[in-house]
Parts: sequence; structure tokens; C-alpha cells
Amino acid sequence: MSTAGLIFNSIALFAAYFIPSTGDTWWPKKIILTCKISIASIIVVKALYFILRNALQRISTSRRNLIRQAVNRDQEAFEAGEKLSQKSEGDDWVNVQSDRAKSAKNGRLKKNDYCGFIGFFHPFANAGGGGERVLWAAIRATQVEYPNAICVIYTGDHGSGKTTILERVKSRFDIDIHAPTLVFLYLGKRDWIVAGSWPRFTLLLQSLGSIIVAHEALSLLTPDVFIDTMGYSFSTWYCKVLFLEIAIGSYVHYPFIGTHMVHSLAADSGQGVNAGTGKGLRGWCKKLYWHALLKLYTWTGTSIDVVMTNSSWTQAHMQRIWGPNRRRARKLATTVLYPPVSVEEIIERIPLDGPDAMPREKILLCIAQFRPEKNHELLIQSFAQMAQAKVKGTEGARLVLIGSVRDDEDQTLVYKLRLLVKELKVDDSVVFRINSTWSEILDWLRRSWIGVNGMWCEHFGIGVVEYQAAGLICVVNDSGGPKEDIVIECEGGPTGYRASTVQEYAVQFTTALTLAPSMTLTMRKRNRESSKRFTTDIFASQWTQRMKTLIDISRQTFK
Repeated sequence: MSTAGLIFNSIALFAAYFIPSTGDTWWPKKIILTCKISIASIIVVKALYFILRNALQRISTSRRNLIRQAVNRDQEAFEAGEKLSQKSEGDDWVNVQSDRAKSAKNGRLKKNDYCGFIGFFHPFANAGGGGERVLWAAIRATQVEYPNAICVIYTGDHGSGKTTILERVKSRFDIDIHAPTLVFLYLGKRDWIVAGSWPRFTLLLQSLGSIIVAHEALSLLTPDVFIDTMGYSFSTWYCKVLFLEIAIGSYVHYPFIGTHMVHSLAADSGQGVNAGTGKGLRGWCKKLYWHALLKLYTWTGTSIDVVMTNSSWTQAHMQRIWGPNRRRARKLATTVLYPPVSVEEIIERIPLDGPDAMPREKILLCIAQFRPEKNHELLIQSFAQMAQAKVKGTEGARLVLIGSVRDDEDQTLVYKLRLLVKELKVDDSVVFRINSTWSEILDWLRRSWIGVNGMWCEHFGIGVVEYQAAGLICVVNDSGGPKEDIVIECEGGPTGYRASTVQEYAVQFTTALTLAPSMTLTMRKRNRESSKRFTTDIFASQWTQRMKTLIDISRQTFK
């Protein structure tokens, strides 16, 4: 029976349900009709499913061919030595391809014969934060391991072309991307997942919005492997519902919603953006709403074939949220894949001692995107309290805040922080640096004394690892990834200090600034050694293992 026939019969059955029934057989008729309408509903849903799926596949097939032709042209031009409109890796990339090809011929490696489409769902690819570092390092590792694959990024950065974005990737993260095999597909509905678009029921509407944006992404191109690198699990669920054959991966930076967030609503918790908002009738309704949303979130985890988390803290939360359903569905276990940090370059360019070491200034450095959850306000208040105490050894200290700004909401936050600085009368000692380049960040890391972090339950903390690699004394929030994975003992000694309140931070700032010189140097070297656990090479090696799993799943599905 055709799809049109199925829909017609379903509508007929639906109408039959409302035909008045008479006589003694009223109840049996209603039961039969109820069964019919249930079957009809299933048929209608199935028909709509196949219509939608087939429509997306038709659009995608033609676009895949066009993209592959364009990629082949760019690759041929690159190999011929013609100048492209974007920066590339030049001889290094050619050497990588040559080495891969030789290995394949020798039978030791056959990964580079994969020429499928790998889609990265990252609507804010040009944001310049830690999540984007993971994205670009993952693409770099994928391109090196699978040079014939086409990497597709679904992004909403309409104002930036490929050249502009890749130049920023180079300047911000010092990551080289092979441009010919990278394709940007631009999303027009990104606002659906922007928190500012939904003043009420933000998390729920963002979740539903991510489905809309995922549908737009799939209508642009249906990939062979779909990887969500921003944590929109409702988008992966939608993708899996429509295309069971697509292998799906997810890199989770933090739980979309978790028990820690629900608990933070308590009036006495004192932590997080929503701390203490669970009071009264409105608070009770919010708890109920969050519990329901958490229940929905638990269901989405089974749609993902490979789940990676950025820290032990995130892994523990995702195992509690997704673990039971994933085990029942016999999915692979959730694993930790620490984000890539430019540890090697920082170590090479910032000596800790000797004639080449730059004298350290009394600078408290914070590298974090300007968002409410990063809690810059706490750091400013703590710095002001330390400055007012005027303890010997803290004179002339400055607080430097470096971070990226994505939109008007972030700009407004920076404006409010500037007002707070003036209000606390420390405007002469607090410096704001917006959207700094990587070279500028390296310069501040080279000069600074302390690296600070104020976010409660920070999922990982790339900036904190950068502090350690540069030999800064770390003062971080006593929670999340910095507590469990980064600022821990190394070589039998501490690698920094942890705090939670304004008073605790002020005390730890003072302690770090007044350490004896010998103890300071010892801790700096210990921190550097600790940072070597988070190198880019380690990330690339572990990422390619996960990619191999996803590609194997994709190949098995298409057999």
C-alpha cells in the first residue's frame, strides 16, 4: 500500500470513531474502534516518519554530491600548490597524508580509506571558548587520522566565513585546520537555542529548540557520523529517531540538567546561579519543573552510541543520569576524555627559572568566558576584600579578567562587572581583556603570579590547566573538575588552593601572594608536572580511538 493510501485509510478510521453507535453493542463497537484508532495512529506516525525521512534523504543526497565535488576541487588545487583563500598546513599536511598512505599500503593502517561525512553539531563554532578548543582539536585529530573524510560543521555564525573562522582558530588556539576537507553549513534557526530567546521555561524551550535546529542541520546534510560537541542531547535523540543507521557521538562538557542543579535550589545551598530560588510556591513549581525536565533528559542518553565526558565530575553525573537506561539498552560505557590544552607550547614558551624566565608580577589572572556561571563577581569581590585588608606582600596586586564575548548578553555582563569594580573602588587594579588572541594570553600567563577560577561546579577548567602549565599558583573553586581532576596532589605536594566564599578566596589570594620564594618555585614546578596529563597529543590519541568506534558502527549499519 502506498503512503498516500495509508494516510487515507488512517483518516477514514479516525472519522469512524466519531460515528454515533446505537443498540446493545455500543461498548463492543467502541472497544473495536478504539483498537482501530490506535492502529491508525501508528500507521499515520509511520507514514509521516517515512515522508520526513525520505524528504531529508533526497535533499541530502544531492547536496552530498555537490559538497564532495567542491571538496575534490579544493583538494586538487591544494595539492597542486595553488594559493587558497584560507591558511593551511602546507608541507606538514602533505607529509601526514603521505605517511598515512604508506602505512595503508604496508597493511598496518587502513583508516584513511574512510571517505564519509562526519558532522559536528556546534552552533557556536566561532565563540572562542574551551568548548570550541575541544571542537577544533577534535577536527584536527580527525583530519590527521582520516584525511579522506569530509568534516562538516553545523554552525550559526553567518557573519563569519571559513577564512575568518579558521584564522581565529589559529590565533586563539594555535590549531591548524586543513581547509579543503572542512565544510561549514550555516544554521538559520540558532536563536532557538539561545537562552536569551526564552525568558521563561528556558531549559525546556532550549531543548525543544535544539530539535528544531537539529532538523535544520539534517535538512542541510545527513552525515554518516553525527557528533554533538555542545551537549544538546535532544538533537542527538531526534537524529537517532529519524536515522537509526547514523552513528552518534556526544562530547558532554556538563549535564544539561542534573541533581546538583535541583539541589542548588535549596535556600541554604548558597551555590550556583539559581541558589536559593526554590523557596515558596514558585520555588516548589520550579523544583517540579526541573524534576520533570531531568526525567526527559534521562531518556535522551540511549540515542548516543559513544558518550565522552570532559572530567571525572561530569562522568559521575552522566552515569547517574544516563547510566541506568544506557545499560538496559546495552550501550557502551561513558568514558572520560580530558579536553586538549596547549600544555606543550606553554611549557616551551614560558620557562620557570633560569636567565630566560620573566619576573612575575603580582597579577591574579582569570581566563574564562564572560558568562554569569563563571562567577566573575565573586572574584572581584574577593579581590577587593584582599586589597582592603592591605596585608604585607599584597601591595600593587592586580586582577586581570580575560574572556570571550559571544553576544549582547555577554556584553551586558561585562558592563555590569565594570560597574561593580567602580563601586568597590578597585577600578585602578582590575583589567578587562575581551576576545584576546592566543599570543596575548601567553603574555599574561608569562607575567602572572596566581591563576584564579570562581565557577561553582566547573565541569573541567581548561584555563586552570593553562595556569598550571605556565607555573601559576592556582586558587580555584572547591568543586567540580578543578577539585577532582586538576588541583590535586602531585609528587606528594599540593598544586594550589581551593575556596568557596568571598572570605575564603581573599584569604587564599593572600596566602598565594605571600608564600616564601622557595616554596613558590617548588609549587610552580609541581603544577607544570601535573599539567602534562592534559596535553593535545593525549587528547588526539584518545579521540581517534572513539572516532574509530563510531566509524565502525557506521560501517556495520550500512552493511
